[in-house]
Amino acid sequence: MTHNHPLQGKVIVITGGAGVLGTSFARALAKTKAKVAILDLNEGKAMELAQELQKEGYEAIGLACNVLDKASIEAAKDAILSEFHQIDILINGAGGNHPKGTTGHEFFDQADLSSDIQTFFDLDPSGIQFVFDLNFLGTLLPTQVFAKEMLHGGNILNVSSMNAFTPLTKIPAYSAAKAAISNFTQWLAVYFSKTNIRVNAIAPGFFLTAQNEALLLDNDGNWTPRANKIITNTPMGRFGEADELLGALLFLIDDTAASFITGVVLPVDGGFSAYSGV
Repeated sequence: MTHNHPLQGKVIVITGGAGVLGTSFARALAKTKAKVAILDLNEGKAMELAQELQKEGYEAIGLACNVLDKASIEAAKDAILSEFHQIDILINGAGGNHPKGTTGHEFFDQADLSSDIQTFFDLDPSGIQFVFDLNFLGTLLPTQVFAKEMLHGGNILNVSSMNAFTPLTKIPAYSAAKAAISNFTQWLAVYFSKTNIRVNAIAPGFFLTAQNEALLLDNDGNWTPRANKIITNTPMGRFGEADELLGALLFLIDDTAASFITGVVLPVDGGFSAYSGV
């Protein structure tokens, strides 16, 4: 006897859906026989991924969407409703960092003031604003638009980060923005608690991807000093694989398995957040 997956037939919207994590999410969700709407600033990549999934027999559409432009989000919503007629789950996957919100060194050194090293005092407000807008507003605005269509019952899953628990060196804007995501996840969970919407987040640890390999691997493929620090402070002693986020993802948006779970930020980090370094 075969059983349908709990997500079969659900309409799932993924922002940042053509990115590294978004692509992994979309593929996994399509395999549950959910209907997947892949939203991305890069329309070509979103459509390409959707077409790949369609060729494999899954239901998917790819749409252009700027998560900082409410009109763009509304247009994407209308297209999804036209195609799939409902929206059940929102995964807020869009996010990122910016060099102008990053310091050159981990610790302040007086000598840096007379060098080309970017210190805390040199951080560009435009870079800080970019990071906060992309991560926080890029979660708030899609939630405003799509949650209105989910009051019949649904799920929102946000993407936080390890640096929301303890800020990482050099990236103050990104750390603070992800801390805001964790806080906002809890706020939304309480706010929607009298409706049928659950709100949770996953907090990825350190995953070696095409996006960050230049920071973690040198030209010979060896770990950089920063990568060594990460591995040393990750009890499992390795980086994660993108697919290792999928169990947490599928669990938290499953109304059968996680029916009484809301307001949770679940680390997927190989023990990083549990380790004091001693």
